[in-house]
Amino acid sequence: MTRHDPNLNPIEELRRNVGVPFEQALAMPKSVYTDPGFAEAEMTHIFARDWLCAGRAEALPNPGDYLTMNISGEPIIVLRDREGTLRAMSNVCRHRMSTLLEGRGNTRSIVCPYHAWTYNLDGSLRGAPAMALNESFCKDQIALPKVRCEEWLGWIMVTLNPDAPPPAERLAEVEALVGKYQMQNYHEAFREEFRWATNWKVLAENFMESYHLPVCHQDTIGHTVDLLKMTCPEGLPAFNYHYIIKNDALDLTLAHPTNTTLQGDDRRTTWLLSIYPSLLITLSPGYFWYLCLTPDGPGHVNVLFGGGLAPEFVADPKAQEHFARLKALLDEVNLEDKGCVERVYRGLCADLSSPGPLSHLERPNYDFARYIAGMMPA
Repeated sequence: MTRHDPNLNPIEELRRNVGVPFEQALAMPKSVYTDPGFAEAEMTHIFARDWLCAGRAEALPNPGDYLTMNISGEPIIVLRDREGTLRAMSNVCRHRMSTLLEGRGNTRSIVCPYHAWTYNLDGSLRGAPAMALNESFCKDQIALPKVRCEEWLGWIMVTLNPDAPPPAERLAEVEALVGKYQMQNYHEAFREEFRWATNWKVLAENFMESYHLPVCHQDTIGHTVDLLKMTCPEGLPAFNYHYIIKNDALDLTLAHPTNTTLQGDDRRTTWLLSIYPSLLITLSPGYFWYLCLTPDGPGHVNVLFGGGLAPEFVADPKAQEHFARLKALLDEVNLEDKGCVERVYRGLCADLSSPGPLSHLERPNYDFARYIAGMMPA
């Protein structure tokens, strides 16, 4: 086994790690998970440069609906404006730089909680009390800085990078793979947030490989999969994926009887899509669930967790029962995953631990490591 080389920094260690063919590859070096400097570099070179997901577009159905997020230290508002368009903008007042909104909600305008400067839903300044005597003040020249925001297959995608290719272009291969499932029409039933004591990449990698399912999830979904029926193709530059042909053990993973679009194995195939850097989607013919990851230092990750059902299950007379079953199942799966990924991070911090060789079922992890290495500065 290759141990940590004190003469190499974490970026150099990672490049050496992915500089060998997949068949000879080891898990990523410990330093890329535990080093604070590497965590800072990820914020600058990955999270501030690529597209991030703020959840489902249906979470903001009405004018004035908003949510807040943080991208690489930048507070951001995402909202539905009066014309029904999704917008993103800075969540910092242009006066004394207080943050403006918190959490989620609905508002007719954006009012600063410090001095009541008020902005329209397009970010333009509507009013500012007691500013008439300031000769340099010009209301029409002040607005909240815009941030790029696009809807893609039902997802809200946001980036600080003005030069990033549009999601529809960057992720065209995703639509080619799973477009027949019409992911944009699935209905979100829940959306919540939590914080786990692990590195964000540990959780991402846990999602990317189904090698752990029969063991970690033996009490929930482990019995629905067969390791011999998993396919892990080589990943693409913007994402990796694998898919599993499920058995009949859980009806929600299968196409509803009224679904006449999907045929053959498509009616029982579950796709696991890892959209770089941090949108993780499980898409089955019956339901979907997702994680959006935000690093919180090397040892913690903030997680946006949501999911719901395909349109046919939503239209079913037993829709509420289906929603309840799905949520109960995914809550149990999450608890199992939490135990797994927090144990991995504790192991990464141990002096005697070292990365081991990868299974052929962990091909997505290797592709993920190559993406991270490719985003880092030379």
